[in-house]
Amino acid sequence: MRQKISLHTIIYLLSIGLLFVSTTAWAQQVWGPDDQRGAANYITKAKVVESARLITEGKIYELGHTYEESMPKGGRTFKLSIIGSGPGDPPHNPVYNVDFYAGDLGQIGTQFDAFGHVGFRHDGPMENDEFYNGFKGSEVYSSTGLKKLGVENARPFFTRGLLIDVADYKGIERLEPGYEITIEDLQGSLGKQGVTIQEGDVVLIRTGHSQLWDVDGDAYYDWTAEPGLGVIAATWLADQKVVIIGSDNFGIEVIPFSKGTSTWPVHVLCLKDRGVHLLESMNLEGLHKDSVFEFAFMFSPLPIKGGTGSPGNPIAIK
Repeated sequence: MRQKISLHTIIYLLSIGLLFVSTTAWAQQVWGPDDQRGAANYITKAKVVESARLITEGKIYELGHTYEESMPKGGRTFKLSIIGSGPGDPPHNPVYNVDFYAGDLGQIGTQFDAFGHVGFRHDGPMENDEFYNGFKGSEVYSSTGLKKLGVENARPFFTRGLLIDVADYKGIERLEPGYEITIEDLQGSLGKQGVTIQEGDVVLIRTGHSQLWDVDGDAYYDWTAEPGLGVIAATWLADQKVVIIGSDNFGIEVIPFSKGTSTWPVHVLCLKDRGVHLLESMNLEGLHKDSVFEFAFMFSPLPIKGGTGSPGNPIAIK
């Protein structure tokens, strides 16, 4: 469902000059030409200490889905085999089990996108592809793991988290597939919840789409239509200096993609241009049920050297 651009949004777009702002020079000026951390640099020691003070009840919310072969996979692979032990060794006869896993490790289930996951190809060979902070394809690509911008550079996150419950703001259980979340939706949700975004925050967008996770995997992973962020709203979030944008859908952004853009424009904007990580396929229903909008957020991606992303179980602590 396409939304009309409001006067407020038009003024905002004029204020930033262009819909897509090339921020390669900006990233180099702020954090240097070798930086691979991006917006995570906004999480200072003071921010960590301040975020810890948000823990007042000690309640933990798991924000990841269980990894299992029956989960929605969107055409990707998850296969877990258990290799059992033979007869136990005397005198105590212990037995053991060992896992063998085959599948898409960093891009399945609840998943964290590293900066090397998405870049942009201009005219020319793949060696000239552009990634975060101006790294070229020749500096990034390798068949045995990314040479630059692998997920091991992300390191652990502990900061303030915010739930932006857009579905609740709209008064519905689940946004319609194809619904593009606007700046007005984000600001309206924040206003209703009585919270504001601060530098170094993680923002989690609830669309209600994850209610399909255990019900209809095909509908959840419908590559033709899902509700999600439009590129204008994502630009606004990046301008607030957030470090991660997460959502309860599989791709963060609206599908069909924002009108007048290329494919996966929010991924290009966040991962390449602005150094903002993405967390996909989250379970935000517990936070929604308890109306928890502000919390301490913790996530540590698996340090897979050269990986394009990481599975995991982010947590919110209230």
